[in-house]
Amino acid sequence: MSELSIQQLFDFHGKVAIVTGAAMGIGRAIAERLSEAGASVMLTDINVEATQKTVKELKAMGRTVEGFQADASQVASAAQVVKATVDRFGSLDILVNNAGIFPFSPMLSTTEALWDKVLDINLKGLFFFTQAAAKVMVEKGKGGKIVNIASIDALHPTGNLVHYDSSKGGVVMATKAMALELGSHQIHVNAVAPGGIDTPGATNSSATMIQAAKLTPEQLKAMGDAFIQRIPLRRQGIPDDIARVALFLASPAADYITGETIVVDGGYLLS
Repeated sequence: MSELSIQQLFDFHGKVAIVTGAAMGIGRAIAERLSEAGASVMLTDINVEATQKTVKELKAMGRTVEGFQADASQVASAAQVVKATVDRFGSLDILVNNAGIFPFSPMLSTTEALWDKVLDINLKGLFFFTQAAAKVMVEKGKGGKIVNIASIDALHPTGNLVHYDSSKGGVVMATKAMALELGSHQIHVNAVAPGGIDTPGATNSSATMIQAAKLTPEQLKAMGDAFIQRIPLRRQGIPDDIARVALFLASPAADYITGETIVVDGGYLLS
């Protein structure tokens, strides 16, 4: 028998977490679940207004949360966020690297500036946030949980996203490499690879792609229907589908898992 009950496995009271890109979408959903389970959560995002709105709404629900403006592409932001979190809550047990962008761009017209921007946020930022968090976790000597948000694009290209696909492929391998090095400190590093998730970011990116392709409403509907039909579960994902898996990986229920990537795509890659 396990020494922990089901209730204890998912009781996060006394735990402190950071979630990057937490103002909306998947990041917000993860922050909601972690705080619901009892964790104190620092929400970081470059969007100040949206972050403040989310923090206000979660506090109104009785959650212990704070917000901090941070640009995930800036290495200095990682140390600043970690310090602010420890100063506010006294410790750090969980980091969720969710911040990311996915601007559609054909390979032949992708600029150096766009390439650098995507890799800086999606991969470089993830590494340095993990490094900063891991240093505190090692110092505290209590271990920790790091959850990286990858993508099914790390495993199968969508098209017009070479920069994004490369960054997320890097996230999957970085997850394995960091898990190998940090395992002796009882720091678990895992990743979640979402499929098509209905988020504000996805909607904005799709709108940009549609505008560039000059699709008619009929073509747009046909494209959406075809996408859903390819998913065995016959629906697009919602942010909470990812948040639930992130919660599991951050919990003691995942104490013997590290270096893994869990695909959460409704079966899309099977078709």
